Amino acid sequence: MSLAKSFGGLREVKLSELDLNNIGSWPAAVRAIACLLVLVIIIALGYNFHLKELQEQLEQQQSEEQTLKQQFEAKAAQATNLEAYKEQMKEMESSFGALLKQLPSDTEVPGLLEDITRTGLGSGLEFEEIKLQPEVAQQFYIELPIQISVVGGYHDLATFVSGVASLPRIVTLHDFEIKPVSQDSTTKLRMSILAKTYRYNEKGVQK
Repeated sequence: MSLAKSFGGLREVKLSELDLNNIGSWPAAVRAIACLLVLVIIIALGYNFHLKELQEQLEQQQSEEQTLKQQFEAKAAQATNLEAYKEQMKEMESSFGALLKQLPSDTEVPGLLEDITRTGLGSGLEFEEIKLQPEVAQQFYIELPIQISVVGGYHDLATFVSGVASLPRIVTLHDFEIKPVSQDSTTKLRMSILAKTYRYNEKGVQK
């Protein structure tokens, strides 16, 4: 029987008459189609359970390869500029050391209070209060707040603020409040201000 006749006979085959327990009795064309379907199913299952997983692993490795390439390029650029970075580090360390020298130690705080008092008196002000507040610890430094209350003219207050800002040690000024001493006086003013100086926090750096 020719192949054409075999496939032509498929029109006469009824699926209900096929015996699954006796596949050998099926027409040759039906057996060929059944084998082809089984092969297609096996290939599809093999792709889903094996080849697809390998494809995902390949895509993941390709993505990791791209990331590693970018990291390598970044590190190569850093290595190229290593000498420049070292020079910048030296400059930063030098600048940082200069700043640290401006931070007062515990023993210098009384002297700083004297400098602030001298600056205020030299500006023509009258001190009502100059009082140290509790320290505030930060990571690299410790704040030493100083509450100040002075009385004087507007220009005298401006001269005092400018003088404190010009002290050799770092002093920052916060929370200004200026108001007349009394309702009858507009020239004599009271200024409350919070000055902050700083000292190096060695314990914080060691952590």
